[in-house]
Amino acid sequence: MTLKHLAAALALAVAATGCSTSTYFKLPENSKVSVYKRTEQFSSGSVKTTPFFWTSAGGIPYKLSAADGSVLQEGKLRAKFRVVSIFWPPFSLIYWPMGFRQACYDLTGPQPQDCTANLVQLRKDQP
Repeated sequence: MTLKHLAAALALAVAATGCSTSTYFKLPENSKVSVYKRTEQFSSGSVKTTPFFWTSAGGIPYKLSAADGSVLQEGKLRAKFRVVSIFWPPFSLIYWPMGFRQACYDLTGPQPQDCTANLVQLRKDQP
């Protein structure tokens, strides 16, 4: 592989990771979660979305809803600064510096918990 091909592949990889943040959710049956005041709702499994603004530095707001639309739980998910936003021009550092902190969030209890131990099973269950 030539140096040009390697540089192009690296640039493509940085572009793909700079535009999104992802995590897994373990949710109660027949429920969906929405994050950061966005209208899109997600069910259990993998979630990939655009990164978050600086206002989510204290936590990413989420809302867990039942199938009938009633709110089961609200709160904040742990967030982290995305180092890739420093290198992703032109405005990623300004607009998209925050991402999900944990690889997996368990929202089946009263508070969000880390469910990394269940991550293998969640990946298997992905359609």
